[in-house]
Amino acid sequence: MNRRTDANIDVVGYAPGLANAFRDLNLEWLEKFFAVEVVDAEILGDPQSHIIDHGGQILFARLASRPVGTVALKAHGEGVFELTKMAVTAECQGLGIGRTLLRAAVRTFHAVGGKTLFLESHSSLLPALHLYLDEGFRHVPRPQPSAYRRSDVYMQYFAPEIPRAQAPERL
Repeated sequence: MNRRTDANIDVVGYAPGLANAFRDLNLEWLEKFFAVEVVDAEILGDPQSHIIDHGGQILFARLASRPVGTVALKAHGEGVFELTKMAVTAECQGLGIGRTLLRAAVRTFHAVGGKTLFLESHSSLLPALHLYLDEGFRHVPRPQPSAYRRSDVYMQYFAPEIPRAQAPERL
């Protein structure tokens, strides 16, 4: 596949018919880098009740109408959202789809009146960490233990108008 951003990429919201794509895209990623944890299996098995029904959002990147990437905004109450379950199928990595999804998720976060956006990741995922830093996420102290055994990184989104002195950078 050509390694350039394809003009046929579009981002769409969740519909029940996309539940299998959400599961399959995430399983591909999780099984390649880590293991499927109990919390993953619960969310991927029923994204409607674990994300959508609680005020969250799931977005999909489609290439020529085929879902090739996904990301979720999981609501944690009072304007707090977790950026989670971001995955792009291996054959489409390097096309800018992750950045497209991340930007769409941040726009959605703002559109729903979100106040805090955070993510959890792993220090071995350097391309993802660089992307998050490029798009306004910064490392901050973890406020509570993680639900994920694999998580050793905690980042929070800082809108561009927040001075960088208040948003520490590091990998």
